[in-house]
Amino acid sequence: MSALHFPCTIFKTQNRMDDYSAKDMRCGDLSESQLKTHFHLLDVSTRANPYTLTRITPFTQPQSMFYGSRGEGEKITRQQCASILFDEFRDLSRLFSIYGPYKHLIEKMITHMQNGNSTPFRDVSLDRALKEQILNDKTEISTLLRIKEVIKNYIDWGTNTYPLEKKDELRKAISGGKLPKFDRFQDNYNGMGITVHDTWATHITIKSLYIENDRYRVVVHYKIQDHFGLDSDDILNTKFSQFHFFRIWFVLQRYNQFGFKPFMTNMEATVEITGGRSES
Repeated sequence: MSALHFPCTIFKTQNRMDDYSAKDMRCGDLSESQLKTHFHLLDVSTRANPYTLTRITPFTQPQSMFYGSRGEGEKITRQQCASILFDEFRDLSRLFSIYGPYKHLIEKMITHMQNGNSTPFRDVSLDRALKEQILNDKTEISTLLRIKEVIKNYIDWGTNTYPLEKKDELRKAISGGKLPKFDRFQDNYNGMGITVHDTWATHITIKSLYIENDRYRVVVHYKIQDHFGLDSDDILNTKFSQFHFFRIWFVLQRYNQFGFKPFMTNMEATVEITGGRSES
C-alpha cells in the first residue's frame, strides 16, 4: 500500500487565490448618476460632499436648523475630499472595533486602502487571530478536529504511514466542516468581523506527519485570503447601506472620480495535532 507523502495540500476552495477579477475587487467603475440612482447613495458623508466637492457644515446639512443660511459649502479639491472621507471612514470604524487586541486592525487596513495601491496586506495580528480561531473551535464542524479524526481512523499502524488511497477522506471531512471565519458574536465588536468576517479562498496543507510508538503528530498549515472591498450586493443590502461607514467605503472604491483600490488580505497559521492509537 502506497503512503501519502508530505507536505501535501489536502483542500482548496473553488474560489481562487489572488482573484483580482472578483466582483468586490472592482474600483472606479461607477458614475455619480449610477451611485445616486441605482445605489441610492445621495447622503454619503457628514463632512464632505463627494459629488460637489464641498465641505459639509451645519449650514449645508438638510437636517440642520441652519441649513441654507449661508449658501453652498466651501469648495475643496478632489484630493482634499478623499482625505476628509478617509478620516471619517477611520473614525466610524470604531463602532465595529471596540475592544481586544485586534481593534487597531481596521484603521490600519483603511489606511492601506488609502495609500497601498492594491498591494496585499499582511499583519502578525491577523495570523494570530486566525490561529486562535482554529484552535478554539471545539465544535463538531471544526476542520482541525475533522482532520484529526480522519488521520486517527486511517493511519496504517503497521507501517506508521497514512495511506495514499485515503487522501480524499481528508478533503471530504474538511468539506463537511466549517472553514475558519470571523462571524462569531464577539467578532462584531473585536475588530475581526469588520476587517475579515467571511473569507474568499482557503488552502489547507499537511506539512508533516510523524508516527512512532502508537502516537502521532501532525503539522497543519492554513493559508487564507480575503478581499478588502465591497461589491454591489454589499451596498444594496440595507444591513450595510444604512451606515455612513459602508457608504463612504463604497464611494471611495467604486466612484470613477476616486477609484481607491481594494486589496487582498492574507493570513496564515500553522497548528499541531497530536494523539494516540488507543484514544477514544
